[in-house]
Amino acid sequence: MDPFADISMLGAAGDAFMTLIQPERIAFLWAGVMVGLVIGLIPGIGGLTGFALLVPFTFTMDPISAFAMLLGMHAVTATSDTIPSILIGVPGTASSQATVLDGFQMTKKGEAGRALSASYCASMSGGLIGAFLLAVSIPIVRPLALSVGTPELLALTIFGIAMVATLAGSAPLRGLIAACLGILVGMIGTNVQSGELRWTGDLVYLREGLPLLPVLLGVFALPELCDLAIQRSALAEKIKFSAISGMFQGVRDCINNWFLIVRCSVMGAVLGAVPGITGSVADWFAYGHALQTEKGAKETFSKGDVRGVIAPESANNAKEGGMLVPMIAFGVPGGAAQAILLGALMVHGFIPGPDMLTRNLDVTYTMVWSIALANIFGAGICFLLSGQLAKISTLRYTLVLPSIMAIVFIGAFQGSKSWGDLYVLLIAGVVGWIMKRLKWPRPPLILGLVLGVLVERYMTISILRYDFEWLARPGVIVLLTLASVVILSPLYKKIRHEGLSAFVPRSKPILHASDLMYVILIVIAGFMFVAAQEWSFNARIGPTWVSGTLIVFALISLFNQLCYERAPEAHGRSRAHMGIHMDVSSADGLQLRSVLLRSANFFGWLLAFLASMAVIGLIPSVLILIIAFMRLEGREPWKLTLTLAVLATLFIYVVFDRVLLVPWPSTLMGAWFPALGEIIPSM
Repeated sequence: MDPFADISMLGAAGDAFMTLIQPERIAFLWAGVMVGLVIGLIPGIGGLTGFALLVPFTFTMDPISAFAMLLGMHAVTATSDTIPSILIGVPGTASSQATVLDGFQMTKKGEAGRALSASYCASMSGGLIGAFLLAVSIPIVRPLALSVGTPELLALTIFGIAMVATLAGSAPLRGLIAACLGILVGMIGTNVQSGELRWTGDLVYLREGLPLLPVLLGVFALPELCDLAIQRSALAEKIKFSAISGMFQGVRDCINNWFLIVRCSVMGAVLGAVPGITGSVADWFAYGHALQTEKGAKETFSKGDVRGVIAPESANNAKEGGMLVPMIAFGVPGGAAQAILLGALMVHGFIPGPDMLTRNLDVTYTMVWSIALANIFGAGICFLLSGQLAKISTLRYTLVLPSIMAIVFIGAFQGSKSWGDLYVLLIAGVVGWIMKRLKWPRPPLILGLVLGVLVERYMTISILRYDFEWLARPGVIVLLTLASVVILSPLYKKIRHEGLSAFVPRSKPILHASDLMYVILIVIAGFMFVAAQEWSFNARIGPTWVSGTLIVFALISLFNQLCYERAPEAHGRSRAHMGIHMDVSSADGLQLRSVLLRSANFFGWLLAFLASMAVIGLIPSVLILIIAFMRLEGREPWKLTLTLAVLATLFIYVVFDRVLLVPWPSTLMGAWFPALGEIIPSM
């Protein structure tokens, strides 16, 4: 790039900044930031809801104000979504899954203020780095993007799955098995290439595939809430902490780990620039990278290590800048949110492509500045409030659990706005809780679900276009080699310490009840493998490879579990200590019978809530649920019970019914008495 071009870019950036800081435009940016912070606080309600709320108001605004408000909202959703993730163990959005692992554990140890402030500082730093990378990469991104082919994208997704699988500690095959299962679940529905229906049966709901939100909330949120009900205590009961000192400690943690923030921010920005790679992927990439590279991480991650909060949070916010690169340069949105933003851009008369990098360069840089300023504003607001928010962790479980349960149901219903979303939520919740109790890693399952469509698309295109010659491409070789190194590293360490004796079985094979998980997964994968053989090549190639891989990995892992890991004399440690399991501990110290009874009681409450929703609607059910739960489970005073129940119901009514205009599930009472629907919301 010649010097005159550099001067032109600097001039455009300066003009854009002066244009954006005009009072009326800063006001719109602030409005977007406040909406984004509120949306991030509510589990299951992501940035798409914010866009749906704000976009209609932008069509009559000047373009700079419109983009400032939309980007202000979108940039900070990933800042405030850490609050429910850290305080109650429920991901605010799909982009904050990894934060739950260490953030929630820090809350349990009384370090909620420290975890929150560390996440805000990391988010702000990541957002600023992402905006900077967006600014400097716009002129040079085109040749780089064109050099990345489908085989390289496939290899990148495989490498990412391998990175997350290593979070299973010394048993990465379990992570790979869970990822393969997630990919197969993601393939349920109509095949894009051939139009064939796969594993849908007679259910119309499955034809569009399983939506992410109910599965995500079921796998991650419900098991945490279930364990809270099992333990019957506050999140940080009897633990004294100082919110102010914790806040400053979180800032110091970010300063001490500045290089980790830079690395993860760059990773998030680069991944964000790849269409289809969302925040739910970037956070796990960053978490896996930190686990592999940070000193002592394998012993402390998932147990309350602040670095496990810093890494994904910096990547999450940095990805927002990266995601604008393909949209601005090529008109290719990186996801649904960017597609809506692209539509707003074109409504205002701007065409993505060369014009945005030449004639409209000043407009492009106002978007960069909007992201940067929004991250500063959002982090500042959250930092000021984190001391008060941290106190939520000391509330009794009977005060917080019923309200959270209601919000989780509302969030899950946003998947496809069908009753099927609520059924999937409960099924995924049971599956997630079983995986957690048996120490099976859950993040690879979600990552596989997110990447399932992309893996299949990249695999099909690569094979059809290059046959198997795509495996010889240099980029593919490098990425697949790195994936193999990551997966095989535990085996290498084992051989290095034990030599060839590592391959000698330590005990006679003994099948335990927990090993039935392997048998169930092998049966499911076998059924899917056989069913796939009846479809056309395009429809069966992905399911065949993935289900076959799952069966092979499951058999190897089961054999290893039976003959090696179960021997009590092996290294003098029990099976429960073999590696990092990515899960917070579940009801330690309780008898199995008590755990099963209390978990059944929790899921019974969910079924009762679901039944009540089917009859009288969600909002009336919230009032009844809170009153019943607080009185029957906690014997809370009537005055406190009624006050909290009314306030929570009013909050849900105002926010979801009047402001966000959330559609409600159909009810029997609404069908029998249509006039009631005009009087009682959600009926």
